[in-house]
Amino acid sequence: MPEVALTIQPHGGPDPGPEEQEQLPYPDLAPVVLGCFKQTSRPRNWCLKVACGPWLRYVSILVILLDCVSLGIYVPGQQRSFKLKLLDSIVVVFFVSEMLSKMFAMGLYGYKGSYLSNPWNRLDLLINLGEFLDFFMDYLGFHLQVSQVLGPLRLISRVASMRDIVSALLIIFPMLANVLFLYMFVVHIFGVIGVQLWAGRMHNRCFLGEDPIAMYNVSLSPYYVTKYGEFQSFLCSPEDTSGQHCGEVPPYRQNHQTCSLAPPSVVGLTGAGTNACINWNVLYNVCRSGAQNPNNGATNFDNIAYAWISIFQVVTLEGWSNVMFYVMNVHSFWTFLFFIFVAIMGSFIMMNVCAVVIATQFSDNLEHLRIQQTRREDSAVLVKWLRSKWTGCLAVIRRRASNRVRCYDDDSRTDDLAVGGHIWGQLRTRLEKVVKSKIFNRLIMFAVLLSILTLAIEHHNQPNVLTTILHISDLTFTVIFVVEMLLKLMGLKWAYFEDRNNLFDFFIVIISVWETITKADSRLSVLRAFRLLRFGRLLHYLPYLRTQLLVLKKAMEDATSLCMLILFVIFVFSLVGMHLFGHGLDTQKRINDRKNFDTLLWSMVTVFQILTEENWNRVMYAIMAASSPWAFIYFVAVIVTGKHILLNILVGIILKGFQDRRTLGNNHASVTSSPTPEDGSADANGNEKNRSQNRNQRALCWCKKREEWSFYALSPQNEFRLFCKRVMSNDLFEYTVLLFILLNCITIAMERPGIEPGSKERMFLNISGHVFSAVFLVEMLFKVLTLGLFFGSESYCRSAWNVMDGSLVVASLVDIVVSLTPASHSKMLGILKVLRLLRTLRSLRVVKRAPKLKLAVEALITALKPVGNILLVCCAFIFFYAILGLQLFKGKFYTCRGEYIEDITNKMDCLSANYRWVQKDFNFDSLPQALMSLFVMYSKDGWVTLMYDGLDAVGVDQQPVVNHNEWMLVFFISFMIVSFFLLDMFIGVMVDTFRNCQKQQKLKLAEEARNRSQRGAGPDVPEVPEETPYQASYSRLRLSIYTLCTSKQLDLFMAILIFISVLVMAVEHYQQPLYIKRLTDYSHYVFTAILVIEVLLKLVAFGGLRFLRNSWNLMDLVVVLVSIMSIVLNVMKVSRQLPINPTILRVFRVLRLAQVLKAKRIRVLLTTIIKTLSQVGNICLLFLFFFSIYAALGVEFFGHLECEDDPCLGLNEHVNFKHFGMALFTLFLVCTGDNWSVIMMDTLKQCRPGACADYLMWVSPLYFIAFVVIAQFVLANLVVAVIVQAMEDSNKVKEEEVSGVSAANHVVSGTSDLVR
Repeated sequence: MPEVALTIQPHGGPDPGPEEQEQLPYPDLAPVVLGCFKQTSRPRNWCLKVACGPWLRYVSILVILLDCVSLGIYVPGQQRSFKLKLLDSIVVVFFVSEMLSKMFAMGLYGYKGSYLSNPWNRLDLLINLGEFLDFFMDYLGFHLQVSQVLGPLRLISRVASMRDIVSALLIIFPMLANVLFLYMFVVHIFGVIGVQLWAGRMHNRCFLGEDPIAMYNVSLSPYYVTKYGEFQSFLCSPEDTSGQHCGEVPPYRQNHQTCSLAPPSVVGLTGAGTNACINWNVLYNVCRSGAQNPNNGATNFDNIAYAWISIFQVVTLEGWSNVMFYVMNVHSFWTFLFFIFVAIMGSFIMMNVCAVVIATQFSDNLEHLRIQQTRREDSAVLVKWLRSKWTGCLAVIRRRASNRVRCYDDDSRTDDLAVGGHIWGQLRTRLEKVVKSKIFNRLIMFAVLLSILTLAIEHHNQPNVLTTILHISDLTFTVIFVVEMLLKLMGLKWAYFEDRNNLFDFFIVIISVWETITKADSRLSVLRAFRLLRFGRLLHYLPYLRTQLLVLKKAMEDATSLCMLILFVIFVFSLVGMHLFGHGLDTQKRINDRKNFDTLLWSMVTVFQILTEENWNRVMYAIMAASSPWAFIYFVAVIVTGKHILLNILVGIILKGFQDRRTLGNNHASVTSSPTPEDGSADANGNEKNRSQNRNQRALCWCKKREEWSFYALSPQNEFRLFCKRVMSNDLFEYTVLLFILLNCITIAMERPGIEPGSKERMFLNISGHVFSAVFLVEMLFKVLTLGLFFGSESYCRSAWNVMDGSLVVASLVDIVVSLTPASHSKMLGILKVLRLLRTLRSLRVVKRAPKLKLAVEALITALKPVGNILLVCCAFIFFYAILGLQLFKGKFYTCRGEYIEDITNKMDCLSANYRWVQKDFNFDSLPQALMSLFVMYSKDGWVTLMYDGLDAVGVDQQPVVNHNEWMLVFFISFMIVSFFLLDMFIGVMVDTFRNCQKQQKLKLAEEARNRSQRGAGPDVPEVPEETPYQASYSRLRLSIYTLCTSKQLDLFMAILIFISVLVMAVEHYQQPLYIKRLTDYSHYVFTAILVIEVLLKLVAFGGLRFLRNSWNLMDLVVVLVSIMSIVLNVMKVSRQLPINPTILRVFRVLRLAQVLKAKRIRVLLTTIIKTLSQVGNICLLFLFFFSIYAALGVEFFGHLECEDDPCLGLNEHVNFKHFGMALFTLFLVCTGDNWSVIMMDTLKQCRPGACADYLMWVSPLYFIAFVVIAQFVLANLVVAVIVQAMEDSNKVKEEEVSGVSAANHVVSGTSDLVR
């Protein structure tokens, strides 16, 4: 039977030739679909025109926006109205029709350019199917509406800029997934440790030891509850363990009086004539488990899920100190070391690694996508079309107006020849010259400065005279600016409106005139503060600051689409929150707490608050208590998506802006650089020689000859000077000085206000201070005699470090002299405090003796100029908003404090009811108060409370009303949005500066290496012959063991084994059954046995010496020994005698994962983290020196503060400045930004007149603000710069390895070809 050849055509029909393909209307799509419909056939042609045209996208965007409006109208807990259901049906019908038309036009699957080949079309299909499912479930009585909430996601595929951002994120998703995997793995490991150590400990409370009803006829709660309720629970530990005990329960208070009598003494009291009260809290003397966990049960380590929540909260650095304090109370004070380590590893390293991965790789991928986007013809968007139409209309209007003016000028010229029009022309020309002159502009800028000063000096309760003066000055400046506007209009005519600055000035002047004429006290008066923006013209005289502002401006322009995407994500998460948690809180909580999901507005505000990570844990506690513990997944998704991914894209945009600026700056410098002429310098030298012929010529020549002499008396060959030089160059001299510096730091750390003046400790510290001053004076004299003081090539004062040392020595001598002066103690006390505070800077002398630390400090010094410019921008921004806030909220941040304030409406009602009319901690009553309040908002600490106060403000001396003016959200939210840009500018500055310093260091090292190689060039070293591999002499059995130990399969098996081991450990929980305990113990025995077998096999395969030479093998040996030790301790049952649970040692086996994770991307990340950790030591030393200086100052300033009558919200037994150690701990909390503003306000509240120095009222804000700027904005961002550099080095190493492998493969292939 003959064979028949069959040809099967593809779905698209026969492939057209090149000429036919060029003739197709849509070459990128299949010519034929469904076997018969060509591109030119009538039904498909219509669908192609609709699907490929731009108007379908415009209409679909409009429909999506209508869908968003309908979703925003939704009220949680209520059924949707008929109109909304009808609108939902119309939306579904439209998108189903769109989907079917696209399917018919492009083909469903298997065609060229088919519908399902586009991932965005697959997303549309999934959403449409979900909406059909929602309609079907709604028909059955189940109201899900989940897919309707996801419907707005269609907008991403229809807006090109948002689509490009998401596409770039999808490209870097593999690397990002690895980062998030490591991030989650670190959280999991710390969670396992928490479960092993503190499972069930958070239930401990101080219960009653006896029945108060039966014995004293008093009703008390079963366990002690603080006045703050469960949000600040009093946790305890048993008496035989460390931690907080029931004996530390605060005494009972009654009628604002602390009770001191014991309960048995009530029998002998008559009740009349005694003011004492019973301290019933002494009955709470039994610590046992039985109560709910803190924060409505959300904070605990009872199982791995709750441990994840607690550790994640610690990593986000919001409310983490409360979790730490709870654990310190139930376990031990030293557990703070664990939480500090978690904060450093999770927040400062892992989260910054995530930010660096996004920032470094996102910009390149986005640029590549945008280049591809420009090649396509569908880049026109509706916004661009509307913009072009609008600009065209404006151009036509301007052209017609100019033509009319020109015709009028032509007519007027003919008529003015008879009436003196020539004079008007000359006058207009002179006016034009006047308004364009520098003198006129400077006078106007001076007037703007004075007007801003008049706005700045306004304050609450200002004198009537000042109010009158400010009113007159406001009228005067209004007249000045009106005259300026009229002069410019007469001189420039229509050209006046071509300048945007003139349009802005025109708008402000019209508002000022309208306000003055109508005498309206409206909110438009606040727009006068926008005059401050006129100072942007002064940037012409500050080029470097102008460059920084250009980077900021470009970042804002590039981030427009990112802001749209973030707003869209906030909207989607708000809708999800409304459907999940809307009306989930009871009525009382919903009134008092605005952090809810009951309406679209407050749902979006709540999501934005979660993105800023301000009190997001409080929102989660309330939602978990009202709904389900699984609600924490929603909050983790919001923070990871919004904070860790989208907001880190902004960091990448700013880093790209700094990189482009540096590239353009280098190109501009290379183009504009030219050799300077030498004629002028020669003439200057000649003139200088002519001027130097005077009577002092001989003295100058004598000084010049003795320039290298010390004090012009000791020559370089002087024996005494040579002796001083030998002493100074001796290592023993340097080590001795370093020892005295360290001892001096210890004595400074011992200082505290509580030392008695006549005690032995005070005498010891005074004598040691004098001794250290003498030693450092001797050191200074030796150096000055050796190097010279001012003159000479290497004189003492030519080094900034020596200048600092000398200044400290002089200050110490002045301190000693002043203390010995026979004058009144009160007069010299202030001088002595200032001089003794300078001793805290002595720890900086260690910096120059540590080379790596000195390099980090020099990098910070190099960054002072760019950081200073960013600070100037931030100060201008905060100052501008402070003026606005002063105009909006002056005198309105007061409230009435009392029991029944529902009927209180103003200050008079409050005082008449014998209540207190108090000012809120942060307010806008004056410019300094406004600046401090806005800086607290800028640091993202407490900004939500400040925003609520602004929304509730009614008027001067008026009681606040909840949500009185919700439009004030614009003020606070806009401030927070701009603050994101400015905070990320600090990251860009630090990364850019660190890169430059690193490049300079590498150039110096390369030059030194080149010089050494030139000096040490000698005969060529003979090549060493290649040695035979040591495993060549192995027996067959040992060689098979060696092959097994070096195989990837063993690494994969061990990785799976360790993952299973970690998962088994995660199964343990509080009050677990006995079989789980046995399962974990037996699995631990099995895993340990496998690890022992692996180590023995490697010992056989590599030999003892080769095994110990490898650091990874040493780590395996340590893991095995620790596992065996944990088994031994567990079998011996000595956990009661040990400070920690021995089962915690099992966690050490996860260290093996660092070796067995062989994935390329994960290895790059691990290499980055290891390199970062290797440099973290220097950064930690830098932090330590900085913290030590501020800790010593803090002890001196705030060590005597006590929270007595007015309870403190920030300072407590764990957070204070009573001694150096607690001050360091407190400053670390401030560095993390956890309630630092509350701590600052406590230092101001407790500083009563007469109890502390008067200057602390202004020193305290300066102290904390300066610390926050240096610690949070500069030093913390130095860690980001180190991670960026480590990531670049890791990528270079990876590229070198890839190139090396490819070269080796090339050599191997070449060798095999030669063999063949």
